[in-house]
Amino acid sequence: MKTLKNRIALLILPVFFIGILITSCSKDNETPVASYACLTCKTTPDALAANDASIKGIYKGIIIGSTGTISINIQNGSNTITATMVLDGVSVALTSNVSLVDGQSYVAPFTGTYNGNPITMTFSVGLGGASPTMVSSSIPGHPNAVFELSKETSTSLIEGFEGIYSVTGGEKGVFNIVLSRSLEKFGYKVREDGQVDTDSGSGTINSSSQLILEGRVIGTITGDALNGSFKDDENRTITITGKRTL
Repeated sequence: MKTLKNRIALLILPVFFIGILITSCSKDNETPVASYACLTCKTTPDALAANDASIKGIYKGIIIGSTGTISINIQNGSNTITATMVLDGVSVALTSNVSLVDGQSYVAPFTGTYNGNPITMTFSVGLGGASPTMVSSSIPGHPNAVFELSKETSTSLIEGFEGIYSVTGGEKGVFNIVLSRSLEKFGYKVREDGQVDTDSGSGTINSSSQLILEGRVIGTITGDALNGSFKDDENRTITITGKRTL
């Protein structure tokens, strides 16, 4: 399987959907993607200004394996350290008992229960909130889960989109992104169905809400919907669609 970057590097004819795209993966997807609105998603940041340059604050991201989102709260206006993960539509409350130490990076396990089974994942972040990473995770039924995380600030709302990609000829998989419109940046994770390897990367968002990866437009954000289509060197159409869920 070619990685998404390799496919994009071989683009010969970008094409973008202006009309309505309809998928048939689930009842929720029967609504045209272009008209989708996430009614539970925040429109302003949860992060407090006092934590903008601190380990404290809010971290948000997306998951592949199967698909989901996560929001981590490190003493953002309280003394608690918690997280909420939604994986395959199941919401999980997570907690950590590891305290912050001034002048040190933060590494801590978060624990909870998913479908009746105990789960744990280890979160790491550097001083000032730099390089948030999920170092490891143990989730029954999801042994190869991977995360893409970003620190939210009081001026930069972080959003998560869950989606799919498909290639003419049958290849398809999960395509999830985390982004900040104000920072004009996004990060993505991609995994082909039935595989364990994950492709990842980052790009920019232009003034027309288009996702730019290695100089190429791969999709457009319209409200809470993501749509895009392009062709590779073998004239196969690659389509991406997604919805904001965080």
